Formats: sequence, structure tokens, C-alpha cells
Amino acid sequence: MKKSAVITTITCALALFMSLNMQAQKFAKLDASPLDISYLRASRNETPTAKVIYSRPQLKGRSLDKLAPNGKVWRTGANEAAEIKFYKDVTFGGKAVKAGTYALYTIPGESEWTIILSNDTDVWGSYNYSESKDVLRVKAPVTTGDAVEAFSIAFDGGKMYLAWDTTRVAVPVK
Repeated sequence: MKKSAVITTITCALALFMSLNMQAQKFAKLDASPLDISYLRASRNETPTAKVIYSRPQLKGRSLDKLAPNGKVWRTGANEAAEIKFYKDVTFGGKAVKAGTYALYTIPGESEWTIILSNDTDVWGSYNYSESKDVLRVKAPVTTGDAVEAFSIAFDGGKMYLAWDTTRVAVPVK
């Protein structure tokens, strides 16, 4: 092979490698509503009972009723609909639920929220929500507490807590 052909081949290979390498280093910006996970487990060494994956929108001076309007189905967070996975059969809000993964929707209200588990997982928002895919609905009373800027879900004492602004909602999980 001629020396010029070898140099051309090496030059082309390096150019291709560098263009691929430069492309691979472009990363998305940090999400404005970061993803979070909350677990229900008896101890760190045990298999969890439940796991919720959700995005955490922030108030940023906006009102809760504008971001999660009363009486309308809400994706329970931001971006994709929140998902809850039960590792074993449980009771959720006093109703039996089989082990599995479900979308977690809510319908906010002034005095109570409706919590919905749906078979329609891996969806963006609640834009295509269909009541026909509901597995169950439970009601949970609204209480108040200190203001929370970023929407939060936590498990404590056998309950799943939803908190945003001064609104608190708790659902028993056993």
C-alpha cells in the first residue's frame, strides 16, 4: 500500500473517531423538575414493600391550585406520570392491590384528594389519562403543615405522604 493511502486512511479514521467522540460528550441540561424515588421498607436490608418514582416540580412563586388544579386528574408530579411499584400484594388506602407497577394519578381537592392507581404506565403527564384503566381509587383527607417548595412523596409509619406547599395527604399502605 502506498504511503499516501495509509496516511489518508489514518486521517479519515481519526476524523471519524474525533467526530463521534465529540458528539458523545453532549449532555442534556439538568431537569427543572428532578426525578426522585421514595421507598417503603422495614429496614435497609429488606426488600422494599413499595417504590415510587416521580418528578419534583417546584412552586417558584406559583400557586398549588394552578399547578395541580382541584377537580382535575394530575400526574402526581411533573413530566412522566408518577409510578408506584408494589413488590408484594398490599392494601392501599384500605383496598387490596396486587404486586406490580402502576401509574399514580391524583385528583386534588380542597378537603380531600382522590388517589388513583392505573394500569396505563410509561406515559407522559395525564394528557391521555383514561378512567377505564384505573385499578382503584381511594380518598384521602387533606391536612396542612409547613410549606414545602418542591413536591415530595415519602413513606413513614405505614403511610405514603404527598406534600406540596402547605398541603399534606396521607394514604395507608400495609
